[in-house]
Amino acid sequence: DRVLVDFVETQIAEADADGAIAVVLQLNSPGVVVSEDRFEDLLDAVEASAVPVDVWVGPSGSQATGDATALLAAARTVGLSPNSRVEITRELLGDATLDGDAAVGDKVGAEEAVELGLVDNDAPTIGEFTLGLDGVESEVVENEDGDSERRPVTQVRFGQLPLAGQLMHTVASPPVAYLLFAIGLALIVFELFTAGVGIAGMVGAGSLVLGAYGLAELPTNPLAVALIVLGLFGYAVDVQTGVPRVWTGIGTVAFAIGSLTLYGDGVSMSWVPLLAGIGGMLLAMVGGMPAMVRTRFSTPTIGREWMIGETGAAVGAIDPDGIVTVRDAPWRAHTNRATPIAAGEAVRVTAIDGLVLEVEPLEGAAVDYRERRSAD
Repeated sequence: DRVLVDFVETQIAEADADGAIAVVLQLNSPGVVVSEDRFEDLLDAVEASAVPVDVWVGPSGSQATGDATALLAAARTVGLSPNSRVEITRELLGDATLDGDAAVGDKVGAEEAVELGLVDNDAPTIGEFTLGLDGVESEVVENEDGDSERRPVTQVRFGQLPLAGQLMHTVASPPVAYLLFAIGLALIVFELFTAGVGIAGMVGAGSLVLGAYGLAELPTNPLAVALIVLGLFGYAVDVQTGVPRVWTGIGTVAFAIGSLTLYGDGVSMSWVPLLAGIGGMLLAMVGGMPAMVRTRFSTPTIGREWMIGETGAAVGAIDPDGIVTVRDAPWRAHTNRATPIAAGEAVRVTAIDGLVLEVEPLEGAAVDYRERRSAD
């Protein structure tokens, strides 16, 4: 992605300025998500670098496939760790010919890759790969166990993405971008039904921004993004009613199709994030959200006169606004007196303005009209 491309170009420039004898890149990539022109600029920088650039595909289990193999073709020396795989491309083959059953597009292991001339060696670690590079001096020393091992005399310096770069690189991975985007939308919908702006809303907004950045970096299908948003809208419609209905089905189908078709150009996700996203969203919107809404608005007489005269308690100081609990349900409240109400003090509802209760302290308050009527 762009973060790694910029990082590699910066490292090559710094190595040239410091008089390094080689730059070694550790690669594990299924492809390229930057534009073709941007990737060509990176390849040109590798080929034109005064400091030789070498690539080691590792650790064990890594891969170099898709357009990422072009980086191997541009490098001076290429190593492949055991149990790692590289894709056969015309660019890597050069003038060599394929023997046996191997064909362009196949993915081969270290031993076969060396035989085909796709890579130079099958070094198991990046340390052994570095020791075999031209210009790297080494010496044989005895370790603590009494065995002999070869260590570099040439100074080796390791570089990695800074913390912010690591974050953005992680966010730009397909499963992380998808889950962050979905979680962000879900938390914002949750916050809309809690009649306020709290931690869920802030976390949701942050997740949505990071997820949107990741989707922008990847080959994303805009229609699939629209279907995911439509899915959340469908869920929200039925969450408001408290009962799963037609819109829940529409939301589930739209969200599932959007999730399955979110990426293109060879970028895909495994079943694990897809199951977590689709199953988690369905469980949250069908099971969790309706229960939360019923609890939040458990009093069925919003805006009715029946609420007037109910008693409760102040959660915090009301001066003049705050939160009270009436029948174990939290409500925003406003005092109708100039004197503030302390936290924990008993209150009585005197009026309702939308979703805001007008309250007064119970002690010293006027006698409720229902109590007067009962006395009469």
